[in-house]
Amino acid sequence: MIKIMADSTCDLSADIIKKYDISVVPLTINIDGKTYRDKIDITADEFYEIFEDIQDNPTTSMPSPTEYLKEYNKATDDGYKEILCICMSSGTSGAYQSAFIARDYYYEEYEDTDVKIHVVDSKCMSHGSGWLILKSARMREEGASFKELVDFNEKYKKNVKHFLSLDDLSHLIRSGRLSNASAFIGKFLKLKPIMTMKNGKGSIVAKERGQKRVLKHYINEFLDRNDWDMTDFIIIGYTSNISIAQTLKSKLDQTPYNGDVFIMQMGAAVGTHVGLGGLSMFFMEKLRKMDNLLINQMHELVEKKNELIDKFMK
Repeated sequence: MIKIMADSTCDLSADIIKKYDISVVPLTINIDGKTYRDKIDITADEFYEIFEDIQDNPTTSMPSPTEYLKEYNKATDDGYKEILCICMSSGTSGAYQSAFIARDYYYEEYEDTDVKIHVVDSKCMSHGSGWLILKSARMREEGASFKELVDFNEKYKKNVKHFLSLDDLSHLIRSGRLSNASAFIGKFLKLKPIMTMKNGKGSIVAKERGQKRVLKHYINEFLDRNDWDMTDFIIIGYTSNISIAQTLKSKLDQTPYNGDVFIMQMGAAVGTHVGLGGLSMFFMEKLRKMDNLLINQMHELVEKKNELIDKFMK
């Protein structure tokens, strides 16, 4: 029996968590002197409803090794012999370190155990790790072995493509979730920034004027980068505005892609750093193509040049 575990930043919906019996260790959110367990003491909707009224900048705390150890013990008490724990990127949170330390504690306590525990540093954030978790759950359902699940996650975790657009970079800059270079660039951006993950941290790869241009960027990049053999589902994430996510889904429905598209809300732990108006998309990328701000600006200039030529020729 294989148990799949996650931290609450995976942001998978409650029905997915229940359907695949995924154990979730919550992060805590500190709001104006009060502490809440993500998705237990405070829901995403409750958090975004009070977001603009929060006096001090909210912060998050990682789960302790003890909390992970409790989940390992609970899983083994329930008869599980193999545990796959998929955590958000170690570059953005200490959850991976806590889970790994708890693994060592478990083996120190049960030296002769035949239980296998593997902890994955997903190099992902939010529904990026959620993508790996849901894929692993589906593979398990189809009969994949523990080794096959471990090998898949370690081989393909860096191929989960992230796109995240947001209205305000200040929360990510303050919390250190952006690379130093992107934080520096972000302070000067006047347009809507689009981020991806690089080396386990957020990195700005494009800037667009308005929501329509952001959606166009998502679709164009998806068509160019998507691994059509590996992407059997897409996750669209949002913080406070589901209608934007629904619009993105409708645009995906107009592409040749015919797999599942899930719309899921980012929870309070992720929303603390993303803020209102966040929109994300996750799929499996082929060949991990280069993606940075300079490349995308060059493409934009070429596109504008071609538009001018076409206009002139007419």
